[in-house]
Amino acid sequence: MPGRQTTLAEVAQHAGVSLATASRVINGSTRQVSDPLRDRVLASADSLGYLPNASAQALARNSSSLVGLVVHDITDPYFSSIAAGVTRVAEDAGLVVVLGTTARSSDRERELLSTLRAHRAKAVVMIGSRTTKRSATARLAEEISAFTDQGGRVACVSQAKLPVDTVVPANRAGAKALAVALAGLGHREFVVLGGPEELLTSRDRVAGFRAGLAESGVELSDKSIRYGGFTRDAGYDTVTELLAEGTDATCVFAVNDVMALGAMAAMRAAGIRVPDDISVAGFDDIPTLRDVSPTLTTVRLPLEEMGARAAHMALSDHPSGEPRTVRIAAQVVLRESTRGR
Repeated sequence: MPGRQTTLAEVAQHAGVSLATASRVINGSTRQVSDPLRDRVLASADSLGYLPNASAQALARNSSSLVGLVVHDITDPYFSSIAAGVTRVAEDAGLVVVLGTTARSSDRERELLSTLRAHRAKAVVMIGSRTTKRSATARLAEEISAFTDQGGRVACVSQAKLPVDTVVPANRAGAKALAVALAGLGHREFVVLGGPEELLTSRDRVAGFRAGLAESGVELSDKSIRYGGFTRDAGYDTVTELLAEGTDATCVFAVNDVMALGAMAAMRAAGIRVPDDISVAGFDDIPTLRDVSPTLTTVRLPLEEMGARAAHMALSDHPSGEPRTVRIAAQVVLRESTRGR
């Protein structure tokens, strides 16, 4: 009948087998069914246009074809670029990617992982910085253990703070190298847009930048670091306030590119020329930078490759044991937004 789905009971009746036998064949139970019976059930299902119940299959197999992808903010090109790498690997393996966003909430991150566990997801890739709140990290580690005990696998693109395979970008080293390069251009007065202070990525990049300046004989004071959101609008608003207050800074470093783009927009609105009046640098080398003028100095991370590496680890048959850590190098890219003083 139009609009009505064929039931598994109808498939069983058509094939002349019990409902239990039909279920074992269709849902992939570990219990064996003879080849003749299997062929009859599959032929009946095809003839009747039966659509298998994915939830029933997941329960029978204790796994599904789902791969969870949990990110902080999919609108941020940093996360969407890494997600592209995860999706490519998962789809090449014939799996379906299910996306969840956390808005940088550790509670939401844990809830998403719990939901994916309930749906018997095969694996989960989590993309995003760890928080400085140890209790939140401990609760997430408990949920990860429950997921892996059920047979799933988890990998992260983040800091190696959880008991899972992790792709670790060189946040501190990359920021340090950038600071040395900018000091080498003659800059001595800086403002740093530090992002959310409770995120370890923010802290690592700020700490690395400060260490690079110190190595170059330049001191970065606490008042020169402005913490806030990790967004374009946060960069815009912070620099607007900074210009209204007045600043001697010759260079602004934002710990991610989207904040740097917001900073440049605020300078344009205020009639400040980049880099003639103030230089600007970011971090990540997101794809949208190719359309920005002046081109942005930044620290390049191979974002899509990072996602692919994490997905390969999550989907591998590597025996459980000590979590693996893959370290990703960063590269300073000097462009038009910075100039010598």
